Amino acid sequence: MNQVVARFLDGTILKGWTHDFLPARALFHITTNGAEPLEVKVLDLKALYFVRSLEGDSDHPKTNEFPAFAPVPERKVQVTFKDGEVLVGTTQTHLLDQPGFFLLPADPRSNNERCYIVTSSTRAVAFV
Repeated sequence: MNQVVARFLDGTILKGWTHDFLPARALFHITTNGAEPLEVKVLDLKALYFVRSLEGDSDHPKTNEFPAFAPVPERKVQVTFKDGEVLVGTTQTHLLDQPGFFLLPADPRSNNERCYIVTSSTRAVAFV
């Protein structure tokens, strides 16, 4: 089971666990607090965040900066969502003709371990 935070295009946030998310599938399920799994359509999402903790860490300041002097093994990318939010990280594959792609956050201490970015929710994606 993966802990996830689903951010929907309408601003709704759903926190829980998934065991069946696959990038090639159009839908998956999220379970919250022992309730029945909820069906989630990928195209209804802005992004799906795979997180260390569902509570997050309010003491850790959010940053889009890479650590100084740390090697970056993959391509650096800046994602600007249609709602104006910006995420910076790395990706192994970024194909705009795909429904989405994974991004590893620039901040290694971020609560987000990795993010699945839904391509249709982005305004711009640029290599940096």
